[in-house]
Amino acid sequence: MSGFISGFAAKIEDMLEFRKARGYKDEPHAGNLRKFDRYCAEHFPDVSELTSNVVCSWIDAETELDSNLALKATAIRHLGKYLNALGEEAYILPERIAAHRHSFSPYIFTDSEMTALFAAIDTLPPGRREPYLPEIAPTLFRLTYTCGLRPNESRSLLRENINLDTGEILITHTKQNRERFVVMSGDMLTLARKYDFKRGIFGGSSAYFFPASDGGPFSSERVLAAFNKAWTMAMCTPTNPSPHRVRVYDLRHRFASACLNRWLDNGENLMAMLPYLREYMGHGNMNETAYYIHILPENLVKTSAIDWDVFNAMFPAPKGAGV
Repeated sequence: MSGFISGFAAKIEDMLEFRKARGYKDEPHAGNLRKFDRYCAEHFPDVSELTSNVVCSWIDAETELDSNLALKATAIRHLGKYLNALGEEAYILPERIAAHRHSFSPYIFTDSEMTALFAAIDTLPPGRREPYLPEIAPTLFRLTYTCGLRPNESRSLLRENINLDTGEILITHTKQNRERFVVMSGDMLTLARKYDFKRGIFGGSSAYFFPASDGGPFSSERVLAAFNKAWTMAMCTPTNPSPHRVRVYDLRHRFASACLNRWLDNGENLMAMLPYLREYMGHGNMNETAYYIHILPENLVKTSAIDWDVFNAMFPAPKGAGV
């Protein structure tokens, strides 16, 4: 086994060789442990001890991708058990944390954080596997934010579903499998047109608006890695070496909270405005939309725009944050 690059490389290779010797000819965990290895090489380059911080940080990152999380949890749990059996102190992920870490506390960016974040996004360097990341990232993340899209919706946009004359976008890869239209703002449309001209040069025959180097859509992993890199560039300082962990999905949360705040500033009745926000964001039910009112700052929601007795009776606070 080769190709592992982190401080855990030798330990992972030894475990896989041990399992192979015991008869596991088709190793089911190699792929997920390779993802763990790459994550550690980027985020924990000098760490070789399997601590709870390392494991939970990776599991949280993988939870955002929401793809075969149970298998990933099992893989890292096996590594911890293997190291423990060798007498090494290692964290073993509890069995109850397998496919149930889907609830997040959303992070709502401040105005200054948004400014710093997008300034960093605009200076992202070319990636080893994605040389055109500097051309793609500024438009990809701004479109995700300004249209309130889910990360998978923006990264998988088809060029044919974007009308650069009207600014209309047909969203097809949705959580509820319900197509919907969103409309870009004037500034976003101008940026999208400029980007599309450059895309015509490097995008080749790809059907995707944000094509990866192989012509397909950007993977969730690469989008998340670019976003994390920009956030670190923007917020990591000697006095704040470990900024709050954020997700691409938090751009969608910021969009929703910005809409609600704007309506509050304009004296709108939020109860009456929620159906509009629901349709725009593609929520399956009103509870998902009402969730965003629950996370507004307390000083903003003490307003006649919300009848809290009626609101809480109709829309109890949901447990999850992936809306």
